[in-house]
Amino acid sequence: MDGTVATSVVRIGTRGSALARWQTEHVRALLQIAHADVEIETQIITTTGDKTLDTPLPLIGGKGVFTAELETALRNGSIDLAVHSLKDLPTETPPGLALGAITQRANPADAVISRSGYTLATLPKGAAVGTSSRRRSAQLLYHRPDLRLIDIRGNVDTRLRKALDPNGPYDAILLAYAGLERLERTDTISETLALDVMLPAPGQGALAVQCRDDEPSRVLLAPLNHRDSHLATTAERAFLAGLGGGCSLPIAAYSMVDGETLHLHGRVTAPDGSAQIDVNVSAPLAGTDANQIAYVTGIALAQAALVQGAAELLEFGS
Repeated sequence: MDGTVATSVVRIGTRGSALARWQTEHVRALLQIAHADVEIETQIITTTGDKTLDTPLPLIGGKGVFTAELETALRNGSIDLAVHSLKDLPTETPPGLALGAITQRANPADAVISRSGYTLATLPKGAAVGTSSRRRSAQLLYHRPDLRLIDIRGNVDTRLRKALDPNGPYDAILLAYAGLERLERTDTISETLALDVMLPAPGQGALAVQCRDDEPSRVLLAPLNHRDSHLATTAERAFLAGLGGGCSLPIAAYSMVDGETLHLHGRVTAPDGSAQIDVNVSAPLAGTDANQIAYVTGIALAQAALVQGAAELLEFGS
């Protein structure tokens, strides 16, 4: 193949929320810059996670609740690409599909939203905090075991409305900074949590473009891939995979590439916040298969966490 795009029409699948549509429009704009002669259509697909709003995410099944229907549409050919928040994407890629691109990552931090302007430190004792993430809950309790955690579901706008409701049950909620930034709602943030306090979910802040595992799709998406973001999130997701975890377990990781060195920080927290394991590693990337090095580094760091007792913490929460 000569590197040209083999199709004149590309169909992108997306979830229907405002954030998902923003993410898809962002990818569409990047594609249009890279391939000016390609016509791009979007198709809204409703996922299990979108339909089941009255059940905590971990109880729905965790892996794939926001992605399975999009992957089915890819496999049956009704769409050509699917845009995901990378943190929602299971670490195992289904047969016949591929991660064609990871776009440049946004701020991976988590943010506190409080109608009273509370920060993590100033929340009153016993305050009610809304989150549907076990990762966030565990780390919150590690720092503030007095907090009362309440599940919260819905898209970003829905959660913000619940958080800011003067008669609502939440003294604060936690959301990803990147989503608030993309929807121009950073004005609602009372605190952006430092990474040493709240380490993000693997892949948080990054967008993944999934495609069929064929050369035309890879050629189409190659210009969208951001090398350092791809390497960093590959290491994070390998750490998650090495622990056998999905998005429903209290596993966190953050990696960055500095020149030709990859730095990876992994964390496992007991669900009740009673214990926390932090592991760190740096690995040189120059002169090697950088993607493979990133993956192996993540797996190795997971093994280091297991040696320190990570499995016992995860079993405690099962």
